[in-house]
Amino acid sequence: MPRTRDSFFIILLIILTLLNVLDFTSDYQEEDHNRLHLLMEGLIIVFSLLGISTLVREVLQRRREVDNLRGQLKITRNDLSAMNSNLSELNNKLGQASRQYGEVIQEQLTAWDLTPSEKEVALLLLKGLSFDEIAGMRDTKEKTVRQQATAIYRKSGLAGRHEFAAWFFEDFLQ
Repeated sequence: MPRTRDSFFIILLIILTLLNVLDFTSDYQEEDHNRLHLLMEGLIIVFSLLGISTLVREVLQRRREVDNLRGQLKITRNDLSAMNSNLSELNNKLGQASRQYGEVIQEQLTAWDLTPSEKEVALLLLKGLSFDEIAGMRDTKEKTVRQQATAIYRKSGLAGRHEFAAWFFEDFLQ
């Protein structure tokens, strides 16, 4: 739409300038032409041509800027697409690592011969939940969760919550 409008105004100015040139030529060919009138028409033609050239330059400059912005936008979209692809790949790898680590944790909890309830409490302890929060989630009493946690520490041979969490996370800190 803007290109059509720009072209319309440029063509309109050219037509008006040509009409002024015709009028100037006609007035000049008359024998008793008024020099002041011819000077005014000549100036109108010169200013019209200056206006047309300025408008054409501005339109071309704007088109170059738009083309440049389109190129930059295309590059940015490609970069964003590549970043999204990398992010998706990273999320897949993290998801896979998380599942594998979850399997390792489950294997260790089984190796310690924890009951299903103790395994559930152990996972919630690893997530950092308090005894009260775990009791609320499992719809049990806090005392029951404490007893299960004590059984977990005893079966694993670890002294408490901090040693229990550290046992699973120490390999990540190397």
